[in-house]
Amino acid sequence: MKRSLIRLDYIRHDSSPVSQADTGMIGSNPTEQSRVIAICLLAGKIMLQSGGETYRVEDTMKRMAAALGLPHSHSYVVPTGIFFSVDATEPAKLIRISERTTDLDKVSEVNAVSRRIGQGELSAQEAHDLLVQIEGKPSSYSTAVQLTAAALSSGCFTIMFGGGWSDFLPALICGGIGYAAVIAFHRLVRVKFFAELTASFVIGLLAFLLIYMGVGHERDKIIIGSVMPLVPGLLITNAVRDLMAGHLVSGLSKGAEAFLTAFAIGTGIAVVFSLFM
Repeated sequence: MKRSLIRLDYIRHDSSPVSQADTGMIGSNPTEQSRVIAICLLAGKIMLQSGGETYRVEDTMKRMAAALGLPHSHSYVVPTGIFFSVDATEPAKLIRISERTTDLDKVSEVNAVSRRIGQGELSAQEAHDLLVQIEGKPSSYSTAVQLTAAALSSGCFTIMFGGGWSDFLPALICGGIGYAAVIAFHRLVRVKFFAELTASFVIGLLAFLLIYMGVGHERDKIIIGSVMPLVPGLLITNAVRDLMAGHLVSGLSKGAEAFLTAFAIGTGIAVVFSLFM
């Protein structure tokens, strides 16, 4: 009895790309196929690491492959990895995703590269160079800008949830320091749950301290506004969008990650209340 085997190869995303002049012979050239697949995987990797939806990653990779001479490609994307193949005879390629963040600017730039490839404005070499630049580009917003935005949004959320203007400054302080704690603890311990739990604990502790010092009046409104920058809004949105698109594995896994983040935030605040109430 014969058995059919499926072979998975891990491919490095820094493989040299194929030139546009060779795209006409890609279908019969396994080497060129592998090079084009490397470009598609690099694009998918950037998008998935930057917070792109599963369906968007798969669609972008397939469109890029078709524009580069591989019209019959197949992609399967989950939050921790990407599988990509071009036909039944070639082994599927795998790339591992270990870190994910939120940088929608990179998602938009990869989409722009994909559209330019489809319109014939970029060769494979030029597209590869642009993708390498996008991957190596630092975040569009520095840490100082992120902390300022988190602090201001915390104060505004406090007002939106019914707090008084006397609570704006305490929420601004708590939100800014809490977001700084997330960044600092995430660099020390590569576990998001621990970083978010510790940050929410710091926020609750500061809120109690500021109320005790007479700065602010409504403790609950200050805490609610301050933890809002930590809430995984993008994860929740992507989870629902993936579930609606039929990507059940990705949708459920992203939903579980969002739930754990929310649980960490609630646990940190609950610990503070249990200690000081």
